[in-house]
Amino acid sequence: MGKPGRDKQAKNQGAWSKQEDQKLIDYIRKHGEGCWSYLPQAAGLLRCGKSCRLRWINYLRPDLKRGNFAEDEEDLIIKLHALLGNRWSLIAGRLPGRTDNEVKNYWNSHLRRKLINMGVDPNNHRLRQNLLRPHNPPNPASASSSGLQIQATQKPTKPHVDKEQVSDALSCVEDDPCALPDLNLDLTASFHYPSIPHVEGNPKDSRSLDIAPSPTLLLFQ
Repeated sequence: MGKPGRDKQAKNQGAWSKQEDQKLIDYIRKHGEGCWSYLPQAAGLLRCGKSCRLRWINYLRPDLKRGNFAEDEEDLIIKLHALLGNRWSLIAGRLPGRTDNEVKNYWNSHLRRKLINMGVDPNNHRLRQNLLRPHNPPNPASASSSGLQIQATQKPTKPHVDKEQVSDALSCVEDDPCALPDLNLDLTASFHYPSIPHVEGNPKDSRSLDIAPSPTLLLFQ
């Protein structure tokens, strides 16, 4: 014996009619959602359980929120996507009145493109590598070789000497030797010899050997 709702019957595959929508609404208001596999037969609908569930969640439930997404909703979707990835049912559960299919479509059509324009990878929510790297990074080998070439071409410079100033100074000294200042230094050199005391017992050395100091050498310039 087959399970209710699993019998092989002709199922409607097209768009939902107003009569079908009203049957689904009346049954759920009275009995609740319950098991979607048994609901179509109990509600008198020639639909599968998946079709009834999507019709109710995406179009017929009373708390369904219509209209454009607000800015705070966009920020919340981006933050939740960074944490949960493409788990749209969990993301939609944090947005009252939004369905997982609606959130998924809005992500693929708007938010993904928005992150790409901001330079953010929508898969891992990080800055793209081509924005972090410089366009033309310098080559270390070429930089070092160019540095060596610059050092090789630079020759040590000698201090600059003004030859004219040197020649003028020499000519001035040759022409007027008296131009040099007269220091008039009094250089005195004196030599003092100590007296040798008298040694007893030696008549030859009985005389005093006191030697007078030599004349003072006076140098004048």
